[in-house]
Amino acid sequence: MIELVTLGMLMQGRMSGYDIKKITEQTIGTFYKMSYGSLYPALKRLVTEGFVTEEETNDSKNKKLYTVTNKGRQHFLEWLSEPLKSNKREYMVKVFFYDYLDEETKRRNLHDYQRSIERTLNQLKAVQAVVSQELDQLDKKDQYYYRVSTMHYGLKFFQMENEWIKQIINKENF
Repeated sequence: MIELVTLGMLMQGRMSGYDIKKITEQTIGTFYKMSYGSLYPALKRLVTEGFVTEEETNDSKNKKLYTVTNKGRQHFLEWLSEPLKSNKREYMVKVFFYDYLDEETKRRNLHDYQRSIERTLNQLKAVQAVVSQELDQLDKKDQYYYRVSTMHYGLKFFQMENEWIKQIINKENF
């Protein structure tokens, strides 16, 4: 993932490792973290794979500047075009970079993801109905508090996520 986030940041233009980390923290840092200890090895791998070029600045800090190559841009756009998945909230990182993606692919991926959220919501609602009936028959309902509260969290989370996806599909202002 760090390689893809780094390529996405470099889509904005040439940057140092420090700049990449700083911009990542200022933008997607609320849901994606990177350290220098993982960034610099990732940059080295990207250079080795031909996705990024490295330029020595020969200044007092021995700073290096990185630029995404056409091969790197293509690799990044292929990843960005893949369907959204909720694992590790990767989709949030992808949506952040959607300005680089064509309109048709954005709309298709967002609609597909919204349908998957709605399926999950329907499943959770069905489970909630069953659990509510079962809880009504129990004497010690509080023994199930945390399990039930987790289910309610899931419902609220997916409801919020569904509303957010609808807003970005319709490009509503926040």
